[in-house]
Amino acid sequence: MNLKRVFPIIAVLLVVFLAGCNKKDAITGVLPEVTSTNPISDATNIAIGSKISAVFSVAMNPSTITTTNFTLMNGTTVVAGAVAYSGTTATFTPAANLLTATTYSGKITVTATNADGLGLAKDYNWSFTTGGVPDVTKPTVVSTDPSSNATGVLLNKAIVVTFSKAMDATTVTSLTYSLNQETNSVAGTITNTTTTATFTPTGGLAYGKIYTGTITTGAKDLAGNALAVNYTFSFTTLPAPDIALPMVNATDPLDDATGIVAGKVVTLTFSEAMTASTINNTTFTLKQGLALTPVEGVVTYAGLIGSFTPTSALAANTDYYATITIGAKDLAGNALAANTVWSFKTGLAPTVSSVDPLNLAVGVLTSKVVTATFNVPMNQSTITANTFTVTQGTTPVAGVVTYTGSTASFDPTYYLTQGTLYTVTITTGAKNLLGFPLASNKVWSFTAETVTLASGAVDLGAAANYVILAKTGISNISTSAITGNLGLSPAATSYVTGFSITNATGYATSAQVTGKIYAADMAAPTGINLTTAVQNMITAYNDAAGRPTPDFLELGTGNIGGKTLTPGLYKWTTDVTLPSDVTISGGANDVWIFQISQNLLMSSGVHLNLIGGAQTKNIFWQVAGQATFGTTSHFEGIIMSMTGIVFQTGASFKGRALAQTAVVLDGNAIILP
Repeated sequence: MNLKRVFPIIAVLLVVFLAGCNKKDAITGVLPEVTSTNPISDATNIAIGSKISAVFSVAMNPSTITTTNFTLMNGTTVVAGAVAYSGTTATFTPAANLLTATTYSGKITVTATNADGLGLAKDYNWSFTTGGVPDVTKPTVVSTDPSSNATGVLLNKAIVVTFSKAMDATTVTSLTYSLNQETNSVAGTITNTTTTATFTPTGGLAYGKIYTGTITTGAKDLAGNALAVNYTFSFTTLPAPDIALPMVNATDPLDDATGIVAGKVVTLTFSEAMTASTINNTTFTLKQGLALTPVEGVVTYAGLIGSFTPTSALAANTDYYATITIGAKDLAGNALAANTVWSFKTGLAPTVSSVDPLNLAVGVLTSKVVTATFNVPMNQSTITANTFTVTQGTTPVAGVVTYTGSTASFDPTYYLTQGTLYTVTITTGAKNLLGFPLASNKVWSFTAETVTLASGAVDLGAAANYVILAKTGISNISTSAITGNLGLSPAATSYVTGFSITNATGYATSAQVTGKIYAADMAAPTGINLTTAVQNMITAYNDAAGRPTPDFLELGTGNIGGKTLTPGLYKWTTDVTLPSDVTISGGANDVWIFQISQNLLMSSGVHLNLIGGAQTKNIFWQVAGQATFGTTSHFEGIIMSMTGIVFQTGASFKGRALAQTAVVLDGNAIILP
């Protein structure tokens, strides 16, 4: 080998290698850099008492940061001073205040190296100019991160304090910047930039703790000005993560419950707050019967309670199965440990246990109140004229529906027609207290009586369409309150006086009448209807007057004051007077007919009282003379008078006033039976 030729080659390679080592190490080293200075290059009006600092990109070898390679020059004159190094910051402290209005230049040479021995790529130079006045402004803390009173702070958070001006890094150390958890000091390291100091806790922070940071007055700016007072701030870290699985604490209905209502909303209560979006129709379901048919419904969540509201009422006597799956999660994302399933059974549907009249009954009284008794208490609001009906063929029968105990009653407004078949229907709209309807409509029929008995009700026919019906006139001396229709025929509308009527087509109205006013001269078919009603009124009068074989004859010689009148046919050939209160006692289907050959006279203030369920519509007063009722008296029944009917001032009346002449009113309250 020609060594003369090899040695020069080796020498060249060695030079190249050494040159490369001045820039970075042979494997992974990165050359350090000066990232910032304070004052910055070309800054002006710098305080004469300032310290000069430079921040490196990486931690440096403190032994290489000295007055040899970190110098400050006034022109060609070296400024005396000392150099200190902390974190990534080198600080030059002049031995005396700088001169005013003077330009200084700083320099850090390539001999400043990092921990790997790598130096700057080249010398770093910058300059600044001092001002004419010393800096005496004290620094302040302008912000912290986390901010004071912050919550939910991450455990790996580095605590940063930002000052109002450049600080002397040598004064912002563990002696002046501390972090405590209650009375316990937190270990950590502090790094500085020009205006910030960062505390990095060793091992991080703890869950759910309050930490307090403190910067003391030992922290100073580059001019040597200290904080005026200690600065403190505090923050709270994240709470410990929730890893507990949620549970179902309660269900409604309870598991295996029975007798559940039709409109039941199925609910469950969780042990902790849940994520609402996970409580839905996928995770919370309701199924019906052994076939486990899905039930449609709406799922909601509020508080700790999930609710399933069925779209339709639940079926009677049916098993239901509710499920909440592990898809339901709490706010931390923890799911139920297992699906929760529970079951319940709804209550029974109601039935009609008995009816009156019985199905296919005949000879039923024309005044009959139709009743149906249920096997359980019903929801009264569902027993109405819509769910309990009586029809004659396809024609509805007018009547009033009531409900007491477990019995529903239909009281026809008018007497039933003799020898006629009626059909009674209670629909599935009738529901019990649990909300369940009848399984199917209850339908039965009966036939009204075909023979008029001596004590049977009087058929009013079309006359029953009126509370007052007269032939010659209806007069009202003072303001009255009348409920029901008024009819006058063959007299014309002009013979209806004292009502301030308003004419309409075929009828008239008045503020004193809750109903309509009809007269013979009004538009068709009013005239024909009234003629029929008057004829029926006369027929009813003759029927009542012709009933044979009275049960009571000349009772009290015409004075019935203070008496209690039981059902039956009564007859007098004299006047009948009521000088004191009279009581009519009997049941809902009992009938009273009073045949009076002369006048009916009731004294002022006297009352006729009904007890035992007796009904006004079943009381008939056939009066050949005039019926007169004294002031403030109260009378009830169907008055059929050949001569006339007079209500004196303030008298009240419940029934129908049917006169073959006139009816006179004077501030009276008249209502339908």
